[in-house]
Amino acid sequence: MPKVSTKEEILEASKKAVNALFGSNVENFKIREVFPYSADQIVAHSELLDSTSQPKDGWDIQVTFLLEGLQYTVDLIIHEKDGQVSYSRVIDKMIPI
Repeated sequence: MPKVSTKEEILEASKKAVNALFGSNVENFKIREVFPYSADQIVAHSELLDSTSQPKDGWDIQVTFLLEGLQYTVDLIIHEKDGQVSYSRVIDKMIPI
C-alpha cells in the first residue's frame, strides 16, 4: 500500500477504507478532522499537516458520509508509512435534518 502523508493521500486512503467497510454507495463523503497519531498518543492538531512538528505513526481521521438515508461519523486510524487501517469505529449514526 502507498505512503499516506498529504491531504490528497489522506482523502483517498480514508475513502478506500470507508468503501471497504460500508460499500461503494456512500454519498457526500467529507473529512471533518485530521490529527497526527502516535502509537503512544494523539500528539497535536495540525491544519497544515506539518511533517516537521512531532513524530507520528499515522493519522487519526474523522469522516462523515451518507448511506441509505443515514449520516455516519466514523473515526479511522491510518498508518502513514503503508496506508493500512488499524482502527475504525462508528462515532455517530443519525437521520440528517
